[in-house]
Amino acid sequence: MADKPSIVLVHGFWGGAAHWSHVITELHRRGFGDLHAVENPLTSLADDAERTRKMVRQVAGPVVLVGHSYGGAVLSEMGDLPNVSALVYIAAFAPDAGESPGQISQEHPPAAFDNIVPDSDGYLWIKQDKFQESFCQDLSADEALVMSVTQKAPLASTFGDNVTAPAWRVKPCWYQVSAQDRMIHPDNERRMAARMNPVKTIELDASHASLATHPGEVSDLIESAARETAG
Repeated sequence: MADKPSIVLVHGFWGGAAHWSHVITELHRRGFGDLHAVENPLTSLADDAERTRKMVRQVAGPVVLVGHSYGGAVLSEMGDLPNVSALVYIAAFAPDAGESPGQISQEHPPAAFDNIVPDSDGYLWIKQDKFQESFCQDLSADEALVMSVTQKAPLASTFGDNVTAPAWRVKPCWYQVSAQDRMIHPDNERRMAARMNPVKTIELDASHASLATHPGEVSDLIESAARETAG
């Protein structure tokens, strides 16, 4: 592919832009030179969608938008921008109009639901001593420890924010299911993937943190989206 598109990576709950570190280095190795990772405030879907929208608008040329976890809701809310050529969902929420991540989670509660606790300021945290088994059971103990200590808690209210007009209804999509996900029930991922009629779906024997534990396969999917939507 002579002219590779820009890649914009969108993190989810309990993580920041650095959660994409392994994917970033893998994509760079493959010749993707224009890489961006949004740092969202996780204060509301509107705030996060606007922050991501502003970054995409700064990019000249086509953009492949990639979202992990709640980042998929952000993609769904703002990914209809004209320079967005593809949406890639990595173990991610893909709400329909009028749906929220919280509503989807209630349909099939994830295995680690009880390990999420609120603080007195309205933020939700994964218990540090339960972080690895909840979020990244297939990651090394050292990397899981760093993730647990540096986790970025969302405001609890963000779980209830509804998507308005989902971009996956108008943009080509790709989806990766994590079969061992304990933060989003795998059956919810499969259902969301099926209804968006993606160009391609892959299923990995992975935790919620597939972007960290399977960066090669995740990058393969991103590269596929970039290649198949190249103008």
